[in-house]
Amino acid sequence: MPPATAAQIAKAPKVVLHEHLDGGVRPATIVEIANEIGHDLPAPDAESLGAWFEESSSSGSLPRYLETFIHTVAVMQRPQDLARVARESVIDLASDKVVYAELRWAPEQHLSAGLTLQETVEAVQAGIEEGRAEATAQGNPIVVGQLLTAMRHAKRGLEIAEIAVEYRDRGVAGFDIAGAEDGYPPILHLEAFEFLHRENAHFTIHAGEAFGLPSIWQAIQRCGAERLGHGVRIVDDIDFDAPGGPKLGPLAAYIRDRRIPLEMCPSSNMQTHAVPNMKSIADHPIGKLKELGFRVTINCDNRLMSNTSMSKEMQLLVDAFGYTTDDLRWFTINAMKSAFLPFDERLAIINDIIKPAYAAL
Repeated sequence: MPPATAAQIAKAPKVVLHEHLDGGVRPATIVEIANEIGHDLPAPDAESLGAWFEESSSSGSLPRYLETFIHTVAVMQRPQDLARVARESVIDLASDKVVYAELRWAPEQHLSAGLTLQETVEAVQAGIEEGRAEATAQGNPIVVGQLLTAMRHAKRGLEIAEIAVEYRDRGVAGFDIAGAEDGYPPILHLEAFEFLHRENAHFTIHAGEAFGLPSIWQAIQRCGAERLGHGVRIVDDIDFDAPGGPKLGPLAAYIRDRRIPLEMCPSSNMQTHAVPNMKSIADHPIGKLKELGFRVTINCDNRLMSNTSMSKEMQLLVDAFGYTTDDLRWFTINAMKSAFLPFDERLAIINDIIKPAYAAL
């Protein structure tokens, strides 16, 4: 088959597992809310602000990349602003033909206006529901769940995990930890993960983005993560020059054979230099990992910081690897199989939406 065309990519249903709510705010929304609350921005208008975010996020440093969130988090403190950002994110994703999305964000970072953790979750959920209704009215139905994130440098992991369980039947799909990896291993939040295990709750862990195999090993073997956020450094456990072809080390083999999903974000990984010597998307490990049979998924991470969308990410991979619509369908079904959603609901989206739409392409 020939590579997928831009028109096919635009129409293709998409599934997003790794999408930060505070990383997908519209620049115009940031400017408007910042003016209301008196927050100083590094650029005066939406166009120049969007360019500033992308440029500042491309330094090659994950900590520097994370500093840009100061401005998005600042405009997400009041309940109406949390709801607005969530509503707009859902509409923007749905307009790109995303049919299922998990929006992750850290409630502990949105308390400066006096909200409780629970009130922030409820504000975001209200926005999600408004966005879903509006997207459906526009002919783009979408299913959306929240992933509540604890900041790995803080000590509120168990508290956030408890709220994730409290609200799991009210829009919350699971739990995550995020932030700078180096110096803050997953094991620091082991109590939270043990609690989630006891409560039969879903969780993913950012691992193998800015730190190597020890971060991935801890996330899987000590903490029991169901999915890996990024996980690109798993290539450190693969000998690509071995006689007879690539040889997987024990950790890489375990992750592949157990079908542990990798939430990969090509543009973001380029910006933060998540893999040494990666000069273009063609150097991203996603190509080799797909060939080796890992359960790889495509994600944006932060649409604002990377000036991207799911269609753009798919187009980058098509340009780099010549992927066909069959390949894109494979990625999409991988993601839907890995979603924190009941099995019957996952199956319905795969069989009733994804497969028929790709067949039509």
